[in-house]
Amino acid sequence: MSQTLPAPRVLGDAIPGGAVRDAALVLGGAAVVGVAAQVAVPLGFTPVPLTLQTLAVLLVGASLGTARGVASLLVYTLVGVAGVPWFSHHTSGWGGASFGYVLGFVLAAAVVGRLAEQGATRGPWRTVGLMVVGNLAVYAVGVPWLMGTAHVGVGEALALGLTPFLVGDAIKLALAAGFFPAAWRLVGRR
Repeated sequence: MSQTLPAPRVLGDAIPGGAVRDAALVLGGAAVVGVAAQVAVPLGFTPVPLTLQTLAVLLVGASLGTARGVASLLVYTLVGVAGVPWFSHHTSGWGGASFGYVLGFVLAAAVVGRLAEQGATRGPWRTVGLMVVGNLAVYAVGVPWLMGTAHVGVGEALALGLTPFLVGDAIKLALAAGFFPAAWRLVGRR
């Protein structure tokens, strides 16, 4: 009698192992986001830099699923608040105009992870939809935080903290839409 393994729900499930695998994935996901945060371009007209963090957050959440994705982003956030300088521009601590986006990363990992567990990374168009929802989760926390810290209204907060990033978000969505279906094809061949 042979025993078959359940099909992986997210890409992280395709890696063999149990608790040690999960811990490594959580810590690795936090590190990926920390490294991506260092690819930061300051924009002179807004306190929010252009980074690769959002792409990393969405990839981590979708690859690891809800529990591991949220844990990974909580580790990233808490370690950065504790003083490790791995937020954008080698900063740490809480507060500041862009810290709301860091908090939004946790929400995005939860939303994206849950949708990925339901198969939303299996095709390019579903992946695009998943990434749009993930970006909206980041902005849903980041823009109001920016409003409060910068003391600006909704229109100005959108002009400072959302509009300048839409083209980059579209590029990131296209990358993810190609990455996930290709990764699933590789997993299927294994």
